[in-house]
Amino acid sequence: MSAPLEAIRRLMNGCCGLMCIGFRRTYILQGVDRPRSDLGEKEVSRSHVWLTSPYSQIEPAMAYQIGLPILLWREQGVLAEGLFDRGALDLDMPEFDLDKPPVLTERQWYQPLDQWIDRVRSVHRNRGIPPRLW
Repeated sequence: MSAPLEAIRRLMNGCCGLMCIGFRRTYILQGVDRPRSDLGEKEVSRSHVWLTSPYSQIEPAMAYQIGLPILLWREQGVLAEGLFDRGALDLDMPEFDLDKPPVLTERQWYQPLDQWIDRVRSVHRNRGIPPRLW
């Protein structure tokens, strides 16, 4: 078995896009973000929030580095930080609630999904075109 990051990178090299869904994983009942920061940042109370898997940050970052189209969706309540912070990537990222599953025919869902699908198709098409030296 190889290291997980090596296996993920190997798999991504054959992909044309990445969709990552940030589900709730770790619940923080009461916590403090940036306690005693040596950079002078203020402490922030983090209570009743969810974190997602660390791989939900790692895998999209790896996909970004190799130029793959990325679509991120975040479950309601998951802390919006890192790549899950709005504006980190160019496709809008709606939140979803598992108690009320998203209706993919609603504009907020189908528009970014359609854009991502177009980009994935473009990557697939462009990978078949050989480089030209003229």
